[in-house]
Amino acid sequence: MKIQATRLLLVATLGLTIAACGKPPAPQADSPPAAPPAAPPTVAEPQLPATAPAAEATSALPRSESPEGAKVEILSPRDGDIVSSPVKVVFGLEGMTVAPAGDPTPNSGHHHLLVDVAAPDLGLPIPKDAQHLHFGQAQTEAEITLAPGQHTLQLLLGDTNHVPHNPPLISAPITITVQ
Repeated sequence: MKIQATRLLLVATLGLTIAACGKPPAPQADSPPAAPPAAPPTVAEPQLPATAPAAEATSALPRSESPEGAKVEILSPRDGDIVSSPVKVVFGLEGMTVAPAGDPTPNSGHHHLLVDVAAPDLGLPIPKDAQHLHFGQAQTEAEITLAPGQHTLQLLLGDTNHVPHNPPLISAPITITVQ
């Protein structure tokens, strides 16, 4: 029963991740209704922390292989550039093709732009938030709004399930200054 629940959670998480990639966030409701209290644990089935099933489910996703010599890079702006916002970022990919999220074509993937953040766990799906931007519609460039100041940008290619390839295709980080 625990395996079935983990698989169901994995499928639901994967479906939501693919559906959300490249789309604007949905409007938030004022506050969601409170969940009913969980039944007390039985002696035969001890309760795990709420994060355990999700961690088990996401770690079970396979990683797509990347071909030897493939690489990803930020073509523009260049490291050290002084720019104004919005910043046009041009993505480069060699040795593979760009494909939308959900497309399982071998030797393909889609871009994720890391903004002012270190690379995430490369064995798990790439998070989606203000610092982990997903381009799941196979975009090869984007305009992003950045506050004045210094910013670090880095590209990470994700496979059909937003999981970095093996070995991962991650660019060298660049630092830009926004005026």
